[in-house]
Amino acid sequence: MEDRQAVIIDGKALALKIRTEVAAEVSEIVSKTGRRPKLCVIIAGDNQASKVYVRNKKKACEDCGIESETIELDGSITKEELFDVIDRKNADKSVDGILVQLPLPGGIDEKEIIARIAPDKDVDCFHPVNVGRVFTGDPVFLPCTPAGIIELLKYAGVTIKGANCVVVGRSNIVGKPVGALLLAEDGTVTTAHSKTKDLKKVTGEADILVAAIGKAKFFTKEYIKPGAAVIDVGMDRDEEGRLCGDVDFDDVVGICGAITPVPGGVGPMTVAMLMKNTVKAARIHG
Repeated sequence: MEDRQAVIIDGKALALKIRTEVAAEVSEIVSKTGRRPKLCVIIAGDNQASKVYVRNKKKACEDCGIESETIELDGSITKEELFDVIDRKNADKSVDGILVQLPLPGGIDEKEIIARIAPDKDVDCFHPVNVGRVFTGDPVFLPCTPAGIIELLKYAGVTIKGANCVVVGRSNIVGKPVGALLLAEDGTVTTAHSKTKDLKKVTGEADILVAAIGKAKFFTKEYIKPGAAVIDVGMDRDEEGRLCGDVDFDDVVGICGAITPVPGGVGPMTVAMLMKNTVKAARIHG
């Protein structure tokens, strides 16, 4: 089979474009209301990866002109104490968005914590009310990573309408909601997972493949339909300890039509869409 020249979908460039648009919106809100949109990020415990993510979000807020507050809590915090922090921020009219960085310390039910956040401040779009609105086609916010994936596909000129879309992974954060958003764009969606029979056959028929399983370089060219658009959501480490995705980029790049790199693909878009949601929340709050 002859190698093709895949389009490398530049998530950094698109994220920068979106963040520039968000910054302009923030300026407009400040000039109209005198109030700056504000995001509150709550982090509990000493997870180093979480701390990096929180720093990235803080930097993005600075770049967009969004005010940010980080509340760092001890890993020994109780559910009730965390509820109290969330309740205070729910009631704080200066706060537009509340985000609890996951994972939480052991023993705390993440579902209970997410459900405690006011739906109109749930800029991660994890609250059951907001998830329900996404699945019924009436969203207030869009989940950040899935919404970023749709933007990346459109940016690359990939037609979703009528396309055979295969999502591998069924997490509540990526797999399930990205399927709902692809369906909303008139894609024909299959959700595959660890129990799927003959995964290579299923993915080999995909015009659009979204890989979100957390296994380094799992998807090789045998899984890919020639010319397919491949979105790699994985954030893994290879045997040398280097950051990589769920897709074996070097093996696949010669056969697919378009592909997101890791790093520099989906990751920057997740944060950009969070900024977008925070501004939307600020507009809701007036």
